[in-house]
Amino acid sequence: MQIESLLENYINSLPDSTTKSAMLYSLTAGGKRIRPHLLYTVLKGYNVNPEIGNPFACALEMIHTYSLIHDDLPAMDNDDLRRGLPTCHKQFDEATAILAGDGLLTYAFEVAASSNEDSDIVIKCISILSKMAGPSGMVYGQQLDLEAENKVIDWIMLQRIHEHKTGCLLTAPLLMACILSKHEEDILAWEKIGFSLGLAFQVQDDILDIVLTAKEFGKSNSDQKNHKGTSVSILGIERAKEVMNDLYQSATHEIQSLTGFESAELLEYVHQIQQRRK
Repeated sequence: MQIESLLENYINSLPDSTTKSAMLYSLTAGGKRIRPHLLYTVLKGYNVNPEIGNPFACALEMIHTYSLIHDDLPAMDNDDLRRGLPTCHKQFDEATAILAGDGLLTYAFEVAASSNEDSDIVIKCISILSKMAGPSGMVYGQQLDLEAENKVIDWIMLQRIHEHKTGCLLTAPLLMACILSKHEEDILAWEKIGFSLGLAFQVQDDILDIVLTAKEFGKSNSDQKNHKGTSVSILGIERAKEVMNDLYQSATHEIQSLTGFESAELLEYVHQIQQRRK
């Protein structure tokens, strides 16, 4: 997969340091690369060369990985396992993990800014990326998630957490691909699709947390350990499955409703995500 070599090349261009090693360790630990794949697939659906998305695909994966590194820290979820491997602070140490996350977050914007597309398009994409990853997006969701520990929350609040913590960074590649493809008339549809996928993905994670072992799933169940409400604990597993399937169906319907977009490859990828076991 091209994204793997691109990510390694970007990190390998940095000065040698323990922070660099930690960045590379976490970034190449076998993630699903869902966000880059969504970006590329939407570009192809609009008959645009997917390679123009390379800097943004790499930036997305760097930001996603930074969020996982920091989320796993003792001050946050205190997880020991991520993607079937020791978490960054376990493999290195807490200080190095913090710096690795900081490095990935900031380097992501340098990489995105290196795009050769028109400056107004690059600025719009960077604006989407920063908004979706920042204090009104993913970071806001992280804060809501922390505040939900040891509290009884309802489904409405949990949706709010998931829409920000997970949905924002799954929506970002769809919106950036829309901008890169010069189809801004579809931006609201992609926003709706992204948030449906994000919520479905997180409900699915909650279900897999219950039905799979940590070894099978590749990470530990920190929500249970930290006494956080999940879609399964709030809705029950059967209702959670219904909600998940309804959300995937909603996203599929929206994709099929787009005019001027060749949807077959994206629909197949959404189906693959829905069938995942990790």
